[in-house]
Amino acid sequence: MFLSVFDVFKIGIGPSSSHTMGPMTAAARFLERLRQFPDRDRAARIRTSLHGSLAFTGKGHATDRAVALGLLGWLPASLDIEAAERQLADLAHARTLRLPDLSPIDFDPAEDIVFDYGPPLPGHANGLVFSAFDAGGELLLTETFYSIGGGFVVTAAERERPAGASVAAGPEQPWPFPFRNAADMLRMAGVSGLSIADMKRENETRLRSRDEVAAEVDHIWAVMDACIERGLAMEGELPGGLKVRRRARRIHQQLLAERQSNIAQPHATSDWLGVYAMAVNEENAAGGRVVTSPTNGAAGVVPAVLRYYLDHCHGADRAKVSDFLLTAAAIGGLIKHNASISGAEAGCQGEVGSAAAMAAAGLCAVLGGTPEQVENAAEIALEHHLGMTCDPVAGLVQVPCIERNGIGAIKAVAAASLALRGDGSHFMPLDNCIEAMRQTGEDMNTKFKETSLGGLAVNLPEC
Repeated sequence: MFLSVFDVFKIGIGPSSSHTMGPMTAAARFLERLRQFPDRDRAARIRTSLHGSLAFTGKGHATDRAVALGLLGWLPASLDIEAAERQLADLAHARTLRLPDLSPIDFDPAEDIVFDYGPPLPGHANGLVFSAFDAGGELLLTETFYSIGGGFVVTAAERERPAGASVAAGPEQPWPFPFRNAADMLRMAGVSGLSIADMKRENETRLRSRDEVAAEVDHIWAVMDACIERGLAMEGELPGGLKVRRRARRIHQQLLAERQSNIAQPHATSDWLGVYAMAVNEENAAGGRVVTSPTNGAAGVVPAVLRYYLDHCHGADRAKVSDFLLTAAAIGGLIKHNASISGAEAGCQGEVGSAAAMAAAGLCAVLGGTPEQVENAAEIALEHHLGMTCDPVAGLVQVPCIERNGIGAIKAVAAASLALRGDGSHFMPLDNCIEAMRQTGEDMNTKFKETSLGGLAVNLPEC
């Protein structure tokens, strides 16, 4: 099993990896399929239907906007927001797609994106279907996609015969450390004498040079850190209608003033963690540039804990950023492979819970933890998110998502600290905890899995 660090940490836009980035990518993939279709010149209209969680919370997650952007040819990592907004405005007026290698195609986002509130498609809670028709209404081409969390997208056919990994080295270049679970990971670390980060780095170098891996990991952190800084600088009301105001800038200014006046309370450390995470998730809620960690809804936890390490931990070393992120990615890959990182599939335990486990592992590693202590840190953090529902108010990634990332970051640091004070031996293995999360997600009622039909989403103050 191998999931690249650059699959776990993907640069994109808010507010959701599964509801925004995934559908945008699916739309772009459908266009490529259409370009390869023998009768592509007959294509005169495209329609899209959204199913399951994509229908129920798609408006709040801007899924319709994401589909339109994908059909305009944009991808999350390269989106130019200003240019995209101009194209969306033109599309709303002209209701026509004019794309390279294709004849003009009718597409009216208001009519041709259908929110289907019936039963979800069989392959996943996040399903969408693209169809192309000729001028007479005859169906030419259709493709079903599933947005499975973290920006990952698979077709129905791919979902039925899943590959063991996102990419394969092939028989000539097997992965040096092909661990499929935490037990394998610890065994391989013991035999090789390498850290989890070093094993992960060796796997990555089957796809890229060592220098490329280092440079691209540094770029991932630069985007994460820039997102924190933007969030700490911005004020105002978040979009969507809830009238939620940004708080990160005000809290950050309070913390700076307290530090300068030497009046900070001991628990201010938690406040720093919280404000870093909230800054990221306020940016995500505003549709800004973020990094899936492992999802957009949980994008604040890992950057917050890494920023906490660099700015607040004694002996912090900037050179260890790579070790932090590679270790975190290893844990994220195990969780995705053996359970889920999708809120629509597993609830928020699969998003913020997974992010906290990743961040705890990364922090434990850079603070000198052994592989056994790192595994313990990840387990502690995940264990104490089990059962957490995904119940976003109004389908927006704001309440409780923004604060939840801050609390997840605090839990991650507590888990790493607790693991470092032990010797790595513990009662509940990480593999068993991941399996418990998978089972809990399967048994969780659908209304608590990113549909906004239960929990906080339906228990609102009367105004």
